[in-house]
Amino acid sequence: MAIVDRVADMVAPLIDPLGLKLYDVEVNGGVLRITVEAIDGPLELDHVAKATRAISAEFDENDPMPGAYTLEVSSPGLERKLRTPEHYVGAIDEEVSVKLGSHIPDADRRHKGQLAEVDDSGIVLITDEGERRTLAFDDITKASTVFEWGPAPKPGSKEAKAAKTKSERRATAQ
Repeated sequence: MAIVDRVADMVAPLIDPLGLKLYDVEVNGGVLRITVEAIDGPLELDHVAKATRAISAEFDENDPMPGAYTLEVSSPGLERKLRTPEHYVGAIDEEVSVKLGSHIPDADRRHKGQLAEVDDSGIVLITDEGERRTLAFDDITKASTVFEWGPAPKPGSKEAKAAKTKSERRATAQ
């Protein structure tokens, strides 16, 4: 069993009583990163602290990884990494940024748009121009949700009209 799977199997039952669910497990060099999210409501710092204590205590007794490592427990954040089909399904209707592998020509490697569909083979994005782009999971090397920073535009402003036009293009493309 892979380390990531072993960690997931150990962590999920530990955090469930805390009102949390496992979002992701990553091993990168000497860092074991466990990402959790709240089942109901926002994830609070207190949730992360309790999860860290519970996970750390369990790992002291039943170490899932050989050698030394740093344990990180955190939230997925505003701009979540999308690595599994479940992550993509959870991000449907959100703005996402996708980078494709080097086997794709440079001009076609980066995509941004609303995630419209997910199936076993890949995703469908609706671009800002209203185009439907089908991207295979096998071609995706990096993807995340995109958080639009800044205040909402004032009603009737040029920015508000542009945002409205953008959402209308997406609705038409679907």
